[in-house]
Amino acid sequence: MSPRLPDFSPYAVLVVGDFMLDRYLWGEVERISPEAPVPVVRLARETERVGGAGNVAANLAGLGARARVAGLIGADAAGDALLASLADAGVDVAGMARDAERPTITKTRIIGGHQQMLRLDRERTGAFPDAARQRLIAAVTADLRADPPAALVLSDYAKGCLTADVCQALIGAARALGVPVLVDPKGLDFDKYRGATCLTPNKREAAEVCAPASRDTDALLVGVEALRRRTGVEFITLTRGEEGMSVLDADGIRHFPASARQVYDVSGAGDTVIATLAAAVAAGLDRDQACVLANLAAGIVVGKVGTVPIELAELRQALRREDGRAQADKVRDRADAADFVAGLRAAGRKVVFTNGCFDLLHAGHVTYLEQARRLGDALVVGLNTDRSVRALKGPTRPVIHEADRARVLAALEAVDAVVVFDEDTPLALIEALRPDVLVKGDDYREEQVVGAAEVKSWGGRVALVPVVPGRSTTGIVSRLRDDPAGPT
Repeated sequence: MSPRLPDFSPYAVLVVGDFMLDRYLWGEVERISPEAPVPVVRLARETERVGGAGNVAANLAGLGARARVAGLIGADAAGDALLASLADAGVDVAGMARDAERPTITKTRIIGGHQQMLRLDRERTGAFPDAARQRLIAAVTADLRADPPAALVLSDYAKGCLTADVCQALIGAARALGVPVLVDPKGLDFDKYRGATCLTPNKREAAEVCAPASRDTDALLVGVEALRRRTGVEFITLTRGEEGMSVLDADGIRHFPASARQVYDVSGAGDTVIATLAAAVAAGLDRDQACVLANLAAGIVVGKVGTVPIELAELRQALRREDGRAQADKVRDRADAADFVAGLRAAGRKVVFTNGCFDLLHAGHVTYLEQARRLGDALVVGLNTDRSVRALKGPTRPVIHEADRARVLAALEAVDAVVVFDEDTPLALIEALRPDVLVKGDDYREEQVVGAAEVKSWGGRVALVPVVPGRSTTGIVSRLRDDPAGPT
């Protein structure tokens, strides 16, 4: 099952970093210029959106979190537009400072159809003056102490805000208060993020720092893990584009496949990743659950043109879609199920097995399966084929086709895998899976349970769980035959 989607509204997240304004000039390309071999874009409309650290805050607001920001922008029209856009998105902009000597960073993109044709940047890079950095450190530190957020995000676009002294001061202040710090890093000096909770580099950024001479993914992961240990970061979320996402921490490496169906524009995807991670961590989700949400969110925004923040309703819909896909994936063939169980066992997980026809699934079945699942860490259900059900129950059964029965079982939270078997007994399947616990209802005696001796021979045990009285498929079928119209 996919992770739950929490209510993010009680949680405040502070975003500090490089703020910028994204301008879009939208039009259509119909011809090539006679003056030069370049496309002519006929302008249709203009839009403005917040970018950089501002887009992180907009994503947080889109998820329903209480986003507030701190940074430095110009005392110009672009800065006015940026602040207005953030305020319209529901972001608290009280922490923003303005400087007449430094223009607001502005990126202007020319879009022809759905394709970006050209980008124009207006910016002044380089570290902020020492006095400006010290004012920022003092203001953010005071904000952290006065009203500690549930998470702090450092959104570094290498534009001069997050120098090493600023990063270390803010990370130290936040961690002293127990506030997790998530960093979207830039540049070659990742040591300036020492002590952060999480870094979220993309594959190219990580390769430049950790494995510049290698194109091999395994070598890159080794380098990223060495970086994590050196900097004392709790975990690193490595975004790998179409390859998905990898999480590295003290427990090892986990990979999460990409979820995007169609990619139009990757602009702002990293902002969405760190915003969703921060919101999820703030809400108490563990890092793997947080990464699943962030992966889904990134898959949504790359399907849009331009820098567009995630919306909670979109993420909720994507989770429902993933839940449906995950449920269908629970139905496995025997070889796949054996690999699944072997992986669980290698991780020290206890595997429970039970079997049955599960025709016309009812409350008795559900209660039985929930009880079985409590006896271990994962429940595998062996399901009789239609042929074997007929052999057991007679020519009028099953009522429900085996594929439908498997799919309904897979939708139950208590069930981790469903394996259809055609033999008259599940013995061959039990021997293939070698479960730790074999479960049947207490209307059986242990000596009647197929596979009991075999499971006990490899150190497993047999458990007989209570069945719910008065609940059976046979009874339901009999009542339907007696009264085909059903109750009124």
